Amino acid sequence: MSGRAKLALPLCILGLLALSVYRLHCAAPGLPYFEFAGATMGTTWSVKLAEESLEAGAQARITAEIEGRLEEVEALMSTWRPESELSRFNRHHSTEPFAVSPQTLAVFRAAREVSDLSGGAFDVTVAPLVAAWGFGATDRLPEPPATAELAALRERVGYWKIELDEVAGTLRKTEPDTTCDLSAIAKGHGVDRIAEGLVELGYENFLVEVGGELRARGRKREGGGWRVAIERPEDGAARSIHEIIELRDTAIATSGDYRNYYEVGGERVSHTIDPRRGEPIRHGVASVSILHPEAVRADALATALNVLGLQRGLAVAEQHGLGALFIVREPDGSFRSIATAAFGAAVGGESPGTPGDTHRDH
Repeated sequence: MSGRAKLALPLCILGLLALSVYRLHCAAPGLPYFEFAGATMGTTWSVKLAEESLEAGAQARITAEIEGRLEEVEALMSTWRPESELSRFNRHHSTEPFAVSPQTLAVFRAAREVSDLSGGAFDVTVAPLVAAWGFGATDRLPEPPATAELAALRERVGYWKIELDEVAGTLRKTEPDTTCDLSAIAKGHGVDRIAEGLVELGYENFLVEVGGELRARGRKREGGGWRVAIERPEDGAARSIHEIIELRDTAIATSGDYRNYYEVGGERVSHTIDPRRGEPIRHGVASVSILHPEAVRADALATALNVLGLQRGLAVAEQHGLGALFIVREPDGSFRSIATAAFGAAVGGESPGTPGDTHRDH
């Protein structure tokens, strides 16, 4: 559930027209929007505002608001910063309550909801397993752990080992050696925090992206929703578009196996760990994209359904009315796309397939 990139899964969704040089100021005049961009959480962020004009002072305030909120997320939830709130909680080898910020508590609450919904396919306590397989904030070589070590580490994993006290604002470990990793949900939270900040500044039409997770609000300057591209889940450095959809007042997140992995004996070892088995996923789903009003939940749900695989993941998505697009890698190298009814409805019936239908790219 965590990648080697700091607090980030690999880039799986790209905002259409977002492949520009990243910088900490507004994009050059002439584009149909104002763009701000930079780096965070070991990846990149971008914001597009559909405004007719922005004075220099407004641009500076927007940049400061975005950077301030992203810095706050890292200071709270990074596993790479020793003094982040999450790192301090992980070092808290005690079953006594640990006070956390409202933000951190809210992210743990969202994570618990997705854990319950997915039967434990999403689990923030997976941190020791992620490290054991050579991913995340670890110096270990990328190689499978020994069987005995894996069995011991699995005993430390279980999302129910973290208790939330909403009134007191605390987290409590039921076992003192439990450690957590928020990498599969923190980027989505960062997207939501930026969106909230822009609304507070008075902006209503924008597209926010952090590490490939997006949230759209309002319309583009010329009207219509924000067009974004779902990446084709191909291995290697090259990136290409699989499908283009239009976002309207919603978020989208993707979890895939095609950017962060290594191979052992010709077999792919994905960074996405199934916390129930303690091992990387080994099914044919190359990526899962989720639509949800909140990016934080879209982020976690994409990972959860990716862990579950096509049959179980699709059933859970349909049961809960989730907009989900599964892209399956076929033995011949082609891709088959299967979308839930909610996904098709959200993108105007133009999505590539509903259960039973296929769409192939070669």
